[in-house]
Amino acid sequence: MNNMGVFFALLGAVLAALLSGIGSAKGVGMAGQAAAGVCTEDPSKFSKVLILQLLPGTQGIYGLLIAFLTMTQIGIMGGSANISLVKGLLYFAACLPMIIVGPISAIHQARTAVASIEMVAKKPDQFGKAMIFPAMVETYAILALLISILAIFGISGLKM
Repeated sequence: MNNMGVFFALLGAVLAALLSGIGSAKGVGMAGQAAAGVCTEDPSKFSKVLILQLLPGTQGIYGLLIAFLTMTQIGIMGGSANISLVKGLLYFAACLPMIIVGPISAIHQARTAVASIEMVAKKPDQFGKAMIFPAMVETYAILALLISILAIFGISGLKM
């Protein structure tokens, strides 16, 4: 029972990395399929569609960052991993924004990136506008990342 705090904190860290990574992998794959179709018709558009394809991959990076921060704070990565159950549950809760928003935003960003790739295929001069659409979805992933980071560092200062 003594390690239950570490268990829940680590569960939050792992789920943040795992689910955000799955969402990003699926998203980058969806956008990559669309990008490959465009490049089949016009290889000169490769660089533009590649940038759009990569956008849904950021959530996986954010989830990994939350996992590293959590594991560092609880002592698994260079320290003594011994925290209370309450603190472990708080770390789990701190990971929830990335656990939930990460994969969902990656998929929705991929759908938006696919539409933007189709836009670039038809009107390459509209690339700047096409970038804005998936970037707007990114905003919510960044907000989730920010809340998770603030919560993680807020918990580390608590005396429990």
